[in-house]
Amino acid sequence: MPQTTQRKKSLPHDITSFVGRRKATAELKHALSESRLVTLTGVGGVGKSRLALRVGRELQRAFPDGVWLVELAEIQDPAFVPSAVAATLGVLEQSARDAETVLVDYLASKRLLLLLDNCEHLLESCCVLTDRLLSAAPGLRVLATSREPLGIIAERVWPVPPLSIPAPDATGARRDRPYTDYEALALFQDRASMVMPGFTIGPDNAAAVIRLCRDLDGVPLAIELAAVRMRTLTADQILARLENRFRLLTSGNRAAAPRHQTLRAAVEWSFELCTESERVLWARCSIFAGEFDLDAVESVCTGDDAADEDVFASVAGLIGKSVLAVERSGRTARYRMLETIRQFGQERLAETGETEALRTRHRDYYLRLAEEADAGSCGQGQSELGDRLRADRTNFWAALDHCCTVPGEARTGLRMATALWYYWIACGFVRDGRYWLDRALALDTAPSGERAKALWINGWIAHLQGEPDASLEFHRQSRDMAERLGDEATLTFATQFLGDSEMWAGDLADAARLLDHALARHRASGRWTAPGLLAFALRAQTAGLLGDVDHAVALLDECRAICASLGERWALSWTEWNVGVTWWSLNEPAKAIPHLRASLLNKQRLNDLIGIPCCVELLSWVAAAAGDFRRAAVLLGFARKMWEPIGRPLFGSETLLAWSRQRAEETREALGDAEFDADLRKGAQITQEDLVAYAVGGGEAEPRTATPVPPEPDSDTTLTARECEVARLVAQGLSNKQIAAELVIAQRTAEGHVERILQKLGFSSRAQIAGWMARRRADGQGGR
Repeated sequence: MPQTTQRKKSLPHDITSFVGRRKATAELKHALSESRLVTLTGVGGVGKSRLALRVGRELQRAFPDGVWLVELAEIQDPAFVPSAVAATLGVLEQSARDAETVLVDYLASKRLLLLLDNCEHLLESCCVLTDRLLSAAPGLRVLATSREPLGIIAERVWPVPPLSIPAPDATGARRDRPYTDYEALALFQDRASMVMPGFTIGPDNAAAVIRLCRDLDGVPLAIELAAVRMRTLTADQILARLENRFRLLTSGNRAAAPRHQTLRAAVEWSFELCTESERVLWARCSIFAGEFDLDAVESVCTGDDAADEDVFASVAGLIGKSVLAVERSGRTARYRMLETIRQFGQERLAETGETEALRTRHRDYYLRLAEEADAGSCGQGQSELGDRLRADRTNFWAALDHCCTVPGEARTGLRMATALWYYWIACGFVRDGRYWLDRALALDTAPSGERAKALWINGWIAHLQGEPDASLEFHRQSRDMAERLGDEATLTFATQFLGDSEMWAGDLADAARLLDHALARHRASGRWTAPGLLAFALRAQTAGLLGDVDHAVALLDECRAICASLGERWALSWTEWNVGVTWWSLNEPAKAIPHLRASLLNKQRLNDLIGIPCCVELLSWVAAAAGDFRRAAVLLGFARKMWEPIGRPLFGSETLLAWSRQRAEETREALGDAEFDADLRKGAQITQEDLVAYAVGGGEAEPRTATPVPPEPDSDTTLTARECEVARLVAQGLSNKQIAAELVIAQRTAEGHVERILQKLGFSSRAQIAGWMARRRADGQGGR
């Protein structure tokens, strides 16, 4: 699901324990203190991603704006690298600016660590983006994983070594070192004990395990694939099978054997240990991008040799063999393949000649999901619908890319891109929608019903992005084409959103005429959709701007009745918001409150990241109008924080922006600069859930901040003498650079001291160190 800037996205938790790599972790943290870009390189499966995540978790306190993981494995189009980074950071841009420019602006003042995972197939795009971001954002550091360096001058390349293994003559080394002091052996024991509880490496199996890990060159994935076989085989039996399969690796110059051959051998060996139906499913499941569920497998991967009834058993078998990982979130279990496993499956699929047929099946399945989402977007289950669309987004991208790259499929791409309107607009991914619609429209220019529909949806998106001229042109083209084709449904929507564009352009009379015409057509059809119900919101706002409040309220009542019968929330929330704007424009702020609160509650349930700041912003104005300036400032701080990644507050409306500036200036004057700025900061730190409760409840109690204050450290918390000196200087307000100058040490050393103090005291900010020191001095205690 999309991430807001109010809630820092947690790094994913390890499903299995992290074994070894202590030295590597320490060295990498040191490397990142000296270099702003560090790239982990090495063979697939050597543990680059796990190591990067480990380092990221341990450095979270050092980066006040967070540590963010951008998973690039499923991204195939280099143009989408900036969008993938923006989506991870929650930078939802509605303007026409490209994602790279938006990121530059967003990151300029941030201090964060970006983990770019699996860059090897997108090297040029990653290189260009990383170079530009590092140049523009001095507080940014990047930790990348790739089989090849990115190729930037400032890059520090850090090859990830295999796990440590006893030397060839060290099978009896237990007298000097425990077996599990060697990382490869510790990993094998840990993973084997998961399938065979109580398993340990001892004198009876040590020789076989050591040789097995050595033959696998200490590559973690290969070791894990071998260890899972302990469910049915002994270490000696595994080694015997491995030796037969790895004949290439046991002859000639072992030192010259490419490590990817070792991994390939391990994966291929695991593949051959599968049943025939599991092998077929492994290859076919490689067609998915990112996560997928059982229904997708049954729909896409079944065939003459993989009947429906066999699929569940084969999926269970692949999970048991660690080929498929289970992602348990929500009500449906979802599956994911490690990228190396997926690439191996794609090779096997190509050998069967089924790749194109599977891509078509994959496209057809996700086209059906998109059209089902379109058909079911008006009514109950909108929240669940949004979650499902977000979860399948990479598969939708893959299916759309298929449509846009295979000759003759562009029109199907138009069908899919238009069917996904709820994802593009209601879920907040308008930039992605514009990308795919523009691409498909450029490929299929012949008049068609699909093109006419795509034009009005693209016009809708252009309006949300603040491009009125483009919006008007798209809607006019859609209307003209629909009239020529006799497409009544598309003609209705083109007319409706043309009226919307005219309203924002200031032609209220023409807007009212067009919207009345569209509403009459909707009523005559007897069939309501979520976009169609927006006609009430648009016409109500037009009526309000024309001074006809009674008509606006009557439209709201009609919309409420229809939405109640359908269980619809999204369109109703916008109608409530527009009526709230109407009352505000008529200088009746108190009458706007119930409409804005009702709208905000629905938008929170739907996680409408565009609608939430719209409501909070207006509630801030209402609070200011009532003289509750502190509440106004807190709400405004939250709204501004949400607008920051979106880029264009209030759809770029000059009228709304003028109102916003006027109320902000009034609130600042009432509170004074210091208090106003403090309350803005407080609002920016509040969690979305707590802020909505605060905004809707209207009580005096202030909501919690997004980062809870940790408990006070125990009185016996020990700092070293040097750490006490550093803590004292932090309490005096000195920066790391100033502390380094004061103590005549390197700035990097000062940063390390501050990080260790934060870790020891369980704090997340320098202000907490200062407060702790003040309390210690008041109690007559030292820093130790």
